[in-house]
Amino acid sequence: MSAPALVVATGNRGKLREIQTILGDLRVVWRTLAEHPGVALPEEGDDYTANAKAKALAAARGSGELAIADDSGLEVDGLSGRPGPHSARYGGPCLDDAGRVAHLLEEMRGLTGEARRARFVCVAALATPEGQVASAEGRCEGRILEAPRGEGGFGYDPVFWSAELEQPMAELPEATKNRISHRAHAFAALRPRLEAALRER
Repeated sequence: MSAPALVVATGNRGKLREIQTILGDLRVVWRTLAEHPGVALPEEGDDYTANAKAKALAAARGSGELAIADDSGLEVDGLSGRPGPHSARYGGPCLDDAGRVAHLLEEMRGLTGEARRARFVCVAALATPEGQVASAEGRCEGRILEAPRGEGGFGYDPVFWSAELEQPMAELPEATKNRISHRAHAFAALRPRLEAALRER
């Protein structure tokens, strides 16, 4: 029997690679949005769960296949939880990862101690073409460094210090990051629902 298809609803290559690695032992045929050019993901709002569910549902209905998505962000205590769900667009749409990191550090200039506490938050979602949706949340606690460190990861990883491992996220081996990250925790929590849905295909 052929393996069921699973669409990953993201245009972010780093995120796509992480999700496929985290769920790499699943018996599925991986599909990307590039294989479904007719799928248009909705505009993102201020809520991780609503964003993740909307993306997964759009991909599932548009492709006719099971789809997963996530919405994630960085929350900094000294910035009242910003950038949060707007992390991917923080500072404006023209900035790349390095530009967003620089913008964040500029906003945090002068913040010390508890004000630099932060966390990555991720909500992972699964949707069926019939409209059933499930989600789960994961978190990774830490703090924001004064300057970037490390060459790995993507996004805000170079300035995020993992409280669990006491290392910068961008200096962690990929396998380690994919074990302790907010995305890893979210998809681990979603996995039972995902496996059940795959068995029904």
